[in-house]
Amino acid sequence: MIRKIALIGSTGLLGKPVAHALHEAGFTLTALVRNTERASRELPPGTELVNGDLKNAIDIAKTLQGCDALYLNLSVKKEERPSDWHTESDGLRLILEEVKKSSVKRIAIISSLVQRYQGMNNFYWWAFELKQQAVHMIKNSGIPYTIFYPSSFMENFYDNYKQGRILVLAGKSEHKQYFIAGKDYGKQVARSFQLTQSENKEYTIQGPEGFTTDEACVEFKKYYQKEKLSTMKAPLGMLKIFGVVFQKMNYGYHIIEALNKYPEKFESENTWNELGKPEITLRAFAESYESH
Repeated sequence: MIRKIALIGSTGLLGKPVAHALHEAGFTLTALVRNTERASRELPPGTELVNGDLKNAIDIAKTLQGCDALYLNLSVKKEERPSDWHTESDGLRLILEEVKKSSVKRIAIISSLVQRYQGMNNFYWWAFELKQQAVHMIKNSGIPYTIFYPSSFMENFYDNYKQGRILVLAGKSEHKQYFIAGKDYGKQVARSFQLTQSENKEYTIQGPEGFTTDEACVEFKKYYQKEKLSTMKAPLGMLKIFGVVFQKMNYGYHIIEALNKYPEKFESENTWNELGKPEITLRAFAESYESH
């Protein structure tokens, strides 16, 4: 039985709702963090905080001590370049080495659904290759695993799309995405740790409604309560041109192209049956924006 869970990547936009869902489900938590003062404000009460760095094997080992499971939220930062040190490759190798020496019986990691666009329409992006390599590393580690492949998160509206009072879009969104709220995703993660049959399983994570990005922005803008929003559309080619010089724009160009063109289909029936159906609609998320 899993009782104590180690967290790496817990204070990010998508790490916090998972941490709080795990706490509410009754798990004891230990988190590897760089800023304990910030983490103590943002993570659930009672979370044991290990001040350290993912590049340090000793810090990882201390975080894993006495834990039954590990949840990973590793990602490429917008300013990272291919030659940099990456959490999803270099960091993961260190983590797996330490897990094999520890009491951890299962690893869970968040990947992404849109990384499946790699290879479609001659699209290639090194950041997606990292994500795919991370999945292979975990599957080949011999450690029981649970891997989550989420669609777009509703949190992106205030983390990426919303710039002041403007929702900024780029290019043309060609397919619907099943936007999921971080809170619903957190509940599914917590449920997976309660089930022994979720070992060596992969789950597609999708919300209850499908929207193109343009449709989703209309919905969010309609029900957002705090202020009146407008929408601005930027040419995707502009990001591509500036991306030659500015790494953040290069990141933006690739992720937006993939999100716009990946032909996402609804495939979460099994996830909903095993881990619970998401309840938060995009309308409800927009209406409760101030609570996030």
